[in-house]
Amino acid sequence: MFKVDHFAFEVSNLDESIKFYTEKLGLKLLLKKVDKSNHEAYAFLKLEGNGGNLELLQFVDEKNFAKKPLKQPYCPQIAFRTENMEEVMSMLEEKGLPIIKGPLLMQGHCSWVFTCDPDNNIIEFIQWFEDIPGHYSMDLV
Repeated sequence: MFKVDHFAFEVSNLDESIKFYTEKLGLKLLLKKVDKSNHEAYAFLKLEGNGGNLELLQFVDEKNFAKKPLKQPYCPQIAFRTENMEEVMSMLEEKGLPIIKGPLLMQGHCSWVFTCDPDNNIIEFIQWFEDIPGHYSMDLV
């Protein structure tokens, strides 16, 4: 029903983190963007053979300057890819799962919502509206 989409880590300096993961660990940079409307900068790196990708996330203020990293509630997290956000929202409501934030929308790109488990571990559901090369994940049974 769900597919592993990505794992996320909040970082204090996106460029330095990209450099670390690409140069030190050999991950391939797939995408780097700034989402001004939701005040975040992010990058996706390919996790070869592991299913899903790694997202590096840096929050920025309304002037797009870096904010001090948050330790909770959004990172670390596990994200599940969905093809239908409306079905996810219905499932969350039916199961009585809390909506921590969202659903959020980046027009033409993706929509996402955060919930949590009983220990407040963050679970994200994300629907992509466009394909990102190499950004696909494995099926979960």
